[in-house]
Amino acid sequence: MQQLRQDITLLSGIGQLSTTLMGTGLFMIPAIAAGIAGEFSLWAWLILFVAICPIALTFAALGKRYPNAGGTAYFVRQAFNARLERAVAWLFVSVIPVGVPAAIALAAGFLQQLLPAPIDHPLLAQALTIALLIGVNLAGTKSSGRLQTVIALSIFVLIASFFVVGDVSSDDLKMPPLTQASMWPIGAALGVMFWCFVGIEAFAHMGEEFKNPQRDFPIAILVGCFVAGATYWVCSVVILKFGAYGSPQFDSASIPWLSDQLFGANAAILISLVGFFACFASVNLYTQSLSRMVWTQAREYRPNSAVAKLSRRGVPAHATWIVGLILLVSCVVAQWSGLNLEFFLKLANSIFVLVYLLAMFAAYKLLHGFAKVLAAIALLLCTGVFICLGWSMFYALGIFALLAVPWKKSARTPHPTSK
Repeated sequence: MQQLRQDITLLSGIGQLSTTLMGTGLFMIPAIAAGIAGEFSLWAWLILFVAICPIALTFAALGKRYPNAGGTAYFVRQAFNARLERAVAWLFVSVIPVGVPAAIALAAGFLQQLLPAPIDHPLLAQALTIALLIGVNLAGTKSSGRLQTVIALSIFVLIASFFVVGDVSSDDLKMPPLTQASMWPIGAALGVMFWCFVGIEAFAHMGEEFKNPQRDFPIAILVGCFVAGATYWVCSVVILKFGAYGSPQFDSASIPWLSDQLFGANAAILISLVGFFACFASVNLYTQSLSRMVWTQAREYRPNSAVAKLSRRGVPAHATWIVGLILLVSCVVAQWSGLNLEFFLKLANSIFVLVYLLAMFAAYKLLHGFAKVLAAIALLLCTGVFICLGWSMFYALGIFALLAVPWKKSARTPHPTSK
């Protein structure tokens, strides 16, 4: 059975996760959250970071014990059965039509500003972004990890410069007093903000490719989450100070607007470059994880198919092309239908949170001792976030129910090979 190359180091792992968690979210979620909860969004970030800690620790424990490119689907198979594994696998893949087009559209929005007039069309910019995603993925995880580490450093420098040049004082860092009336907007903001920490479940698919997964995978998750959480909070402080929020159109352009206010129009090209690569880094890991999810399903259930083969660079090339084609079709459909970022974010969040919820169920059954206690806490937290999603949680439950139904009861299910 073919195995992926173990090329990911601790540093590149931290770079990949932190850029994925920040990526698209940094350029729209702090402003959207500020529009929902105002200054109370600072509390929402702290609550979310505290809530994500046991979830991250649980994923770290699972990845350390079960490093596999199947990610959550593999964990569910170990805890329950192959039928639920396949349902989780395709539930994760089903995020492509609702989640990834929004992220690609945001990345392409920055790229479009860099393209010459004859070709600066939104759909063409999205197609170029997808082509670059496929190229980077086919180059292998080592090249991808180096690129994302450089992107992570660029994002840190950008947000730090906002903090310094924006003359953020101690008064700007003060937390507003919590009231009973603030609980609802904080909860509503959390339903959108969870997008910023989706990526851990995608990163779980990369565990098999770490040089030392037992040591480095858990550290990469913990450090990556901390770096991303601190960056989001600092970014929110700056956005609140300058009032860089207030409408759907403004929210997605808050970072470019801030750079224009603080550095002038001369920095527009630099900000567009950083913005594009930050969003690109986020979508890049999802492209990697989605292709690996398709590949693992082929490896386990159709080992002789072309999709189950690896390229000379040790990457699932056929699966990558399949994901790229689906991304392109989804972007075309989204462009024609008109893209409402907040609406699609809620649908995508519902799928991500349900995947997290199922991973925590699996962890509670598989882990022992203190790790089992953390899994129970994480399970309760994921349930709370799922409820905060409101109507959109029924979208994920509906998709999962359709996937979990044994439509072909009479067909024999091939027994998956163990790693």
